[in-house]
Amino acid sequence: MSTPRHDSPLAFVDVETTGGHPGWHRITEIAIVALRDGAVEWEWSSLVNPGASIPPSIQALTGITDEMVAGAPRFEQLAPEVLERLGGRVFVAHNVRFDHGFVRAELRRAGHAFAPPQLCTVRLSRHLYADGGRHNLDSVMARHGIGCDARHRALPDARVLAQFWQVLQREWSPAELQAAIEVVTRRPTLPPQVPPEVVDELPEATGVYRFYGEQDALIYVGKANNIRDRVLGHFGGATRDAKSQRLSAQVRRIEWTETAGELGALLLEARLVRDLKPVYNRRLRGGESWTWVVEDAGTAPRLVELDDWNPGAGGDAFGLYRTEKQARAALAKRAREARLCLRVLGLEAGGAGSCFGHQVGRCAGACIGQEPLARHALRLKLALAPQRLKSWPYRGPVGIHETSALGLRQVHVVDQWQYLGSLAEDEDAMPAGRPARFDADAYRILTRYLKPGLRSVRPLSPRPAARRAPDPSDP
Repeated sequence: MSTPRHDSPLAFVDVETTGGHPGWHRITEIAIVALRDGAVEWEWSSLVNPGASIPPSIQALTGITDEMVAGAPRFEQLAPEVLERLGGRVFVAHNVRFDHGFVRAELRRAGHAFAPPQLCTVRLSRHLYADGGRHNLDSVMARHGIGCDARHRALPDARVLAQFWQVLQREWSPAELQAAIEVVTRRPTLPPQVPPEVVDELPEATGVYRFYGEQDALIYVGKANNIRDRVLGHFGGATRDAKSQRLSAQVRRIEWTETAGELGALLLEARLVRDLKPVYNRRLRGGESWTWVVEDAGTAPRLVELDDWNPGAGGDAFGLYRTEKQARAALAKRAREARLCLRVLGLEAGGAGSCFGHQVGRCAGACIGQEPLARHALRLKLALAPQRLKSWPYRGPVGIHETSALGLRQVHVVDQWQYLGSLAEDEDAMPAGRPARFDADAYRILTRYLKPGLRSVRPLSPRPAARRAPDPSDP
């Protein structure tokens, strides 16, 4: 894609939508204001029937109602005219990835490829007015004295952008304006074996990205608050960091999944790393398979596989361990520190008389009745308290609601500390059943996130699963 020029024909585009995700939501209104040689050539706009209801919050923001778009054309009917009007022009928008992403997605649904040169007026404003404070459209209007008769409608907002461009032409020389355009449209580099158009497709959104190597083998999974910045950062550091160099040499394909927020990204990353075990992921491999369950009656603690542990059953669980050997060694260390009896704990063979620890002053005598077993069990729980696994605080499964800044809404379904999957907020199905294996990473993520009184958590009623959001870990 060539660098736009300041004297190129321009198309200032604005769209209104049913939400913030071009894969899930649809355009409700589109407007184009065409400029050539600094003067407006023509204006065009149309309401669009999205084929779905417009959320009340968006109706309140834009003033576009379901009744207004009911008789409007579908986007596929408008696609030929949109392509003709945008043809041969630079696609200019305020946060161009949003508007271009929606127009491109709608055109793809209609069977048309679309890859015009793009220019973002947010980035241009930030570059040229770096000390000017905020750069959203309202701030740009206030800074430059630009009026608008109907904010959050497509044509008035597109007119604001055209006027902003005319301000830039007055305040900056052609050479200065061109230099700024070249800076803000500079294309980052990807490894030569990755298709270059990926640069334009990477979203500036929270989510999970995946690198694939030879024979389409998954080699790395990462979580990012800004997928575009994080992915390009891997390759920008390829000359400095050994891991980045190896990834740069091996990656052949990049995929990503946008999420509504950081929690969804963390949970999806943990699941993919656990299930698919990418070569370069050393963190989040999980692998903890064991925990100690301690009953109040004073019986020896039981070493239980996490897959068989029911957080709602009796007894308290302590610790997450990768192997039985590691679990036994950790318990023995705590026992010696607290003068607990290794024989009562099942860590030392039984026999007549006192245990060896009591003989050398390292046991308080539970093995010979000098300490009641119930008190010994209580002291054991106190010694292990920092490692106690939390009980599930809800009666059943819950949905954790998360919304992105662009309006992407998801519900993360969780039960007994285990992540069952994510749904679009308007889906009415629910993933069924717990995972086959206990996921210690999901447990740690959720115990950090789920605090008492969290308003985004809502109980769910179990029901048959009808459909669910696509899961990249599925074969």
